[in-house]
Amino acid sequence: MVKPCPKELKCDVEVSSYAIREVEEYKNFCDRPRDQRPLPEEVIGDIGEHLTTIHLRRCDRGKRCLYEGSTPPGGFPNSWNGATYSTSELAVLKNNEIHTWDRGFDDDGNQVWGVKAGPYEFKPAPSSSYSDMFSPLNFPPQQFFEKRIEGSFVLQE
Repeated sequence: MVKPCPKELKCDVEVSSYAIREVEEYKNFCDRPRDQRPLPEEVIGDIGEHLTTIHLRRCDRGKRCLYEGSTPPGGFPNSWNGATYSTSELAVLKNNEIHTWDRGFDDDGNQVWGVKAGPYEFKPAPSSSYSDMFSPLNFPPQQFFEKRIEGSFVLQE
């Protein structure tokens, strides 16, 4: 869920993520025809517990990012794979890349899951791939910004 930050916080955008109750229904979501995807009312019903919230601020002029931010200090409770809390960092770059770094830590501060070397870097498809107009992930930039992105996406290592 993406929304403006509450006025009492010193941020511009708040990004919250939630668990999905019926994970199997969302595997290969974008590769399926629309009539084989969960309906919008089903998607809302499948939203589970709150996982984390990241507060983003507009980047200062001269930086390569548009927005950047992280979870609050101490992160959020997380019990996956031996963690007791997790942290997330997110940057939206001017070149349309999104960098995200999610990590889980135990009570002693040891990282127990997530990438150690740096964030995942999501890059736009090369312009040559725009010729495949039937691919759901490769559409011209002007259409990308005019269409609403619907659905949920899961990244697994």
